[in-house]
Amino acid sequence: MIQRRMYRAQWQIGQEDSGLKALVLNQQAQQLVEQGELMTVAAFIWRTNLFLYYECINREVLPDEIAGAVVPFLQDWPGHDEPRKWILMIDVFHFNEPASYEHWLRKEPVETRVGRVAHLKPEMMSSYIYYHYQLQEERAFHGDKYEIIAMHENLLFGYQEFPKVIEEPEVAGRLNTKGTPENWNDSRMDLHFQPWEDGHLYFKPIEQVFAYYRGDQ
Repeated sequence: MIQRRMYRAQWQIGQEDSGLKALVLNQQAQQLVEQGELMTVAAFIWRTNLFLYYECINREVLPDEIAGAVVPFLQDWPGHDEPRKWILMIDVFHFNEPASYEHWLRKEPVETRVGRVAHLKPEMMSSYIYYHYQLQEERAFHGDKYEIIAMHENLLFGYQEFPKVIEEPEVAGRLNTKGTPENWNDSRMDLHFQPWEDGHLYFKPIEQVFAYYRGDQ
């Protein structure tokens, strides 16, 4: 079975360049793909943040196994007794999910893998999750098979692949309700996001460091 994971880390002040160099030179991610432990793995950076997206095959792979070389350059996150370098981001939306290894294999070549970020208004976080969980589990309409959005605090990190693959999910939805607005615009997602400094709403793409896929090996 495939498990999808998204992690967030933050560089120590002044350590971005050294950490990025270590990440680029690190071979752990590629080796895990070659060994059949991961199907896809990608790393992205934005401001002081480092994000990992990856798909585990058969066992839970921890972020230190993928990017252990960067750990000396990362800050500790507060909030737990034990220091943490990585925050597991919460999956808050996906159109599709892995039904099996064969189901999740890419049937056509992927041209680009994109990471993107956005900030929600804190008071709108619960509303965002409410609408998106309904859409996701009611299977109200179909969308990009490999798109996924995760959250930590009010920061959203999304992963996408292009060209998009649109197909009906093999896994049945978990809700029998019909609460998703017939017109998705009625959910007023425009009211949920914090505008960027330039006035843009919603997500912006961020820089990719690497991306590996099992089928490319």
